[in-house]
Order: sequence, then structure tokens, then C-alpha cells
Amino acid sequence: MAHTKINPLEMAREQLRQAAERLKLDPSLHEKLKYPKRTLEVAIPVKMDDGTLRVFEGYRVQHNMDRGPAKGGIRFHPSVDIDEVTALAMWMTWKCAVVRLPYGGAKGGVICDPSKLSQGELERITRRYTSELKLIIGPEKDIPAPDVNTNASIMGWMMDTHSMNMGYSVPGVVTGKPLEVGGSRGRVDATGQGVAYVTEQVCLKLGKPLQGARVAVQGFGNVGSHAARCIHQMGGKVVAVSDVHGGIRNEDGLDIPRLIEQVSKTRSIIGFPGSRECNNEELLTGDCDILVPAALESQITAQNAAAIKASIIVEGANGPTTPEADVILEKRKVVLAPDILANAGGVTVSYFEWVQDIQSYFWEEDEIRSRLKTIMVNAFDEVWSMSQKHKVSLRSAAMMLGVARVAEAAKIRGLYP
Repeated sequence: MAHTKINPLEMAREQLRQAAERLKLDPSLHEKLKYPKRTLEVAIPVKMDDGTLRVFEGYRVQHNMDRGPAKGGIRFHPSVDIDEVTALAMWMTWKCAVVRLPYGGAKGGVICDPSKLSQGELERITRRYTSELKLIIGPEKDIPAPDVNTNASIMGWMMDTHSMNMGYSVPGVVTGKPLEVGGSRGRVDATGQGVAYVTEQVCLKLGKPLQGARVAVQGFGNVGSHAARCIHQMGGKVVAVSDVHGGIRNEDGLDIPRLIEQVSKTRSIIGFPGSRECNNEELLTGDCDILVPAALESQITAQNAAAIKASIIVEGANGPTTPEADVILEKRKVVLAPDILANAGGVTVSYFEWVQDIQSYFWEEDEIRSRLKTIMVNAFDEVWSMSQKHKVSLRSAAMMLGVARVAEAAKIRGLYP
């Protein structure tokens, strides 16, 4: 099914408008929150392996820093554009506020296709991009992290490049690094783990057991695979997953640990024993109790929302559901745990990593998981209570909480000069 391209920035601003309206927010504060504090666009000249020179485009957007330094991932993807990065930075602002982290929101991106680049080319792009960000990143300014098509190795290169520019090691400049250079235990699977915790809480509130519930997961990258693994361990039956190559289903449930093993070897879910292939639309609208969209934004739209059979949606990706689809799902009484709550596990453990780097004192994994669960459950309870009090959806409640907290910080700090 062909979908109309949806502008993510328009989508983010519409969500802000609705929250501001419900909060009766001062129009001047609403106006301030509509725009990013700072936008940087950079050219990244890189010598390719064949000796030619290519120039890649990169961005870093800092949406708001009233609650603390900016925080947000870096994505390497061919579809990256400034509106997408700005929208993602705005969502990060609300996300950090919802889980009460002392951060504002930021996001970065480079227009490239990592699958068509060698390791050397990828490293050179990363290091030049990091050098261009030198003036605006740092532990007290803006702390990047992994996102789509970036990982611990890329964060290690970023940390090293910034450290070389500063003349001393600065482990706190990025999070999601390898353990050996200041990374945190529990960071790799933190976003997926957080999605699983929120899924469990939704089921508890609704009185629907997660044990035996049929779950479909769109996207089997870092977030989707770990969410599927954790939900599988909690007793959920993952009946369908998809990746960039397609989708697979097994009505009796997929063996997620074995599937993860296959993906680590073949980089694809296709051909997994005991499964049949399905396309993306079938995954989204197929028979299941819980749907976890964990791929890219704008996947659930006005065109397919009415066909979704899941009664619970937990957003692992950023912005996977459009405002028009939200209206349809709400009318159908589908309970949707929004991205700014459900996938906040990653930024939460990134916060833990940043704290550990600053203190040069590192925690055990059990402590990290315990702290993560406490924060996610508390945030879920606050969002649920707001939803019940104002008789609004969980997305509206999360947006109201996030926007209110950022607006209050902006009001307290005032304007300078």
C-alpha cells in the first residue's frame, strides 16, 4: 500500500499544538517551544577508498536546553533531512522531561547509506562530522548517542575525535560507547528493555496477561530485537517480526533467541525455519494482541490504522504513528503507549552512562536494570494518571506532562538578554 509522505516536523508541531491547547499554555511559551534553539548544517568532505572525494551533508539540531544539556542520537540514513532531525530533537525534549531526566532534546544525522560504505569510509565520515560539531557538543553542552545505523563503534570514534580535538580524554561527550572507553553496562538493550517494561505495565493496567499474548514487532534492529527478546522472556508469544528485507510469521510463536542468532550470522530474518514470509502491511495489520512498531517514523497512518487488529500498541520507534492515525486508533479504543514514554529506556541508561563517566565510578548491571525499571514504571504511572484525570489518550497525557515540565523550566529561567 502506497502512503503519502508525511512531514515529521509538521507532525511534531501538531502534537505540541494539541498539548499546548489542553494545558492552556501561555501562547508565548508555545511559540518558543515550536522552534529549535540551534540548528547546524555541515558539509562533510571525505576521501573514499577509490581516491575520489565525496561531500556528505550532516545536521545537528538542539531543540531545547532549559532543563539541562541537550541529548539525542545520531542517525546515518539516506532519508535524513533537516525536518526529520528537527522533529526528532523536539520529541527528545518531551521524552527526557517525561522520565524526569535533566536534559533537553537534540538529534543529529548524516545523509548516507552505511551499507554501501567500507569501515574506513564510515570512520572518516564519523570523524569529520564530529570535528564539525566540536563547538556545540560536550558533556555539559550536548551529548550524542547511537540511533538508526549507528552503534558503539561509531560512538567510540566520536569520543576519540572529540578527545583528540580537546587534548584529553572526554568519555562523557557521547553515550552508547564500548565498555572499555567509558560505556555503561545494560546500554545496548536498554531501549528494547524499556519497551518491554512499558508493555508489561500496559497489560497490568488493562488486566490482560502478557503471558501468552500474541505480539508483532516491526523492525528487528537494536530496539526491536531486544524488545522481542525481553517480551519473549516475559512469556509473550512473538508471532511476527520484520526487518529491511521483509517479514516472517509463525502463529505458534517464533523462537526469538534462535532468530537473533540467525540475524547475527546472516543479517536477515528471512528464511528462518518454521516461519512463512509476510510483507510490512501484513505485519502491521495481521492478527495479534500487541503491536510494537520499532522501525522508522510514519508507519501507522490514516491509510492502515483502521485495519490494525492489535488492541495494544507500544511504540519502539520515534514517531511511528501519524496524528491522523492516532485519531482513528483512539476512536477504536486501541491503547497506545507513545514513543516519548515507551522508548525512553535508551536515553535513561544513556543518562546513567553520562553520570558514571562524570563520576568515574561505574555501576553493576543489576543496579542499572533496577534503576531503569523504577524510572520507566514511575513515568508510566504518571502518564497513566494524567490520562485518567484528563480523560485523554496516553500520547496526549505524555505530551502534556513533557510540555508542561519544559514550559515550567522555560518560565522559571525567563529570557536572556
